[in-house]
Amino acid sequence: MLFLFNRNSHFNLANIVTFFNIASGMFAIYYLTHQNFFAAALFAWLAGGFDIIDGKIARKFNLSTQFGIQLDSYADFLSFVIVPTMFIYFAVIDTKEAFLNMPFVIFVFVFYVISGLRRLIQFNIDSHEGEVEKFFTGVPTPLGAILLFVVYLIYLTGFVNEYFVLILMAVIGFSLNSKIKIPHL
Repeated sequence: MLFLFNRNSHFNLANIVTFFNIASGMFAIYYLTHQNFFAAALFAWLAGGFDIIDGKIARKFNLSTQFGIQLDSYADFLSFVIVPTMFIYFAVIDTKEAFLNMPFVIFVFVFYVISGLRRLIQFNIDSHEGEVEKFFTGVPTPLGAILLFVVYLIYLTGFVNEYFVLILMAVIGFSLNSKIKIPHL
């Protein structure tokens, strides 16, 4: 079991927790494609919990490596960019395509995914093993995912329509690469 605390092992404890993040994201996608939004949301939040824990473990046990940094960003892309984007699509847009401006819908979804991916790539370029900045520049992808889920909850109230959801999605996508300073917790 020494491999769990060996920073050179791709299966150290921090990376295993990141793999649980990935698995949670995959389960969220499964449930989204089966219209079970409650289960999908639970797995998305579980992915968020694993994302918090993996970083804390990596720092506490000195397990931070370039492999772990890359793995974490791949997990974040799946769980905090792809999953919330699919969530909005399946919970808000699906079956309403005939009534919406599809080029606008496509633009917003592609814009959000590219914004999240660009943010994560830049984060990896700027990251150094074992170091944690006091502030994030731009909204981190997990916070972007939370904001999209809040937008969905507002949509459920009936006070906003699909276009408002799409506009907020574009604004959140833009904020991922903004100069906003967000404290690192």
